[in-house]
Amino acid sequence: MLVLPVDLTRVQASGCLQMLVQGLRAEPGSTVVVDASALVRFDSAALAVLLEFRRASLALGKRVVVRALPGRLRDLAGLYGIAELLPAS
Repeated sequence: MLVLPVDLTRVQASGCLQMLVQGLRAEPGSTVVVDASALVRFDSAALAVLLEFRRASLALGKRVVVRALPGRLRDLAGLYGIAELLPAS
């Protein structure tokens, strides 16, 4: 399981994505779980990170599920019409 940090704004986005992609290669199986329970401070960059991570995962034949996505971020994903791209575990 990969874990998102407490803060995920545009400032941390690049580093967080790099960390997730590095962790992706070490994750066994065909499904990768991303734990968002620690996420407290975020902006729309968090969605961009998750979508890019999803794209990288799919390129390796892996499916992504997101655990404990904060309600506000799920609402934002719904507003953008991308909630279905970030399935919950």
